[in-house]
Amino acid sequence: MPGTASLNAGQYYAYPRNAFWRIIDSLFGVAADSPYAERCAQLVRHRVAVWDVLKACTRSGSLDAAIDHRSVEPNDLAGFLAGHPQIEVIFFNGATAQRLFERHVLPILPDSQAAIVRHRLPSTSPAHASLGFEQKLTAWRIIGRHVTVNPVP
Repeated sequence: MPGTASLNAGQYYAYPRNAFWRIIDSLFGVAADSPYAERCAQLVRHRVAVWDVLKACTRSGSLDAAIDHRSVEPNDLAGFLAGHPQIEVIFFNGATAQRLFERHVLPILPDSQAAIVRHRLPSTSPAHASLGFEQKLTAWRIIGRHVTVNPVP
């Protein structure tokens, strides 16, 4: 789930200390300080989708650890994947996203979608401070091996 800053801004990864957009800038040359709509359009051109595992949940604050697991409502990822059959790899931004996917989404996916390759990446959140930016970026470079070199026009 997006944190408070992202929910208030209506933008993914709006919290300034979150490394997501800096990593995307390093991987794809999508300027982290460009307007949000342009960053999103550039992700689409590079065949990258950003989608939450959860549609809704209750939590106090922004930390994933504060999610009330009784309140979890997963997104319709089966519908999203059905509408985008070209998706070959799912990357998780952190362990919590992967755990929530495996607990609430994976059991209801059809076999063809459940077979999609999945990779957990270190969280870009500043709360995941055990790794610095360069270490996170190194791990995230795996995306480049799965993304089309020539972006969609």
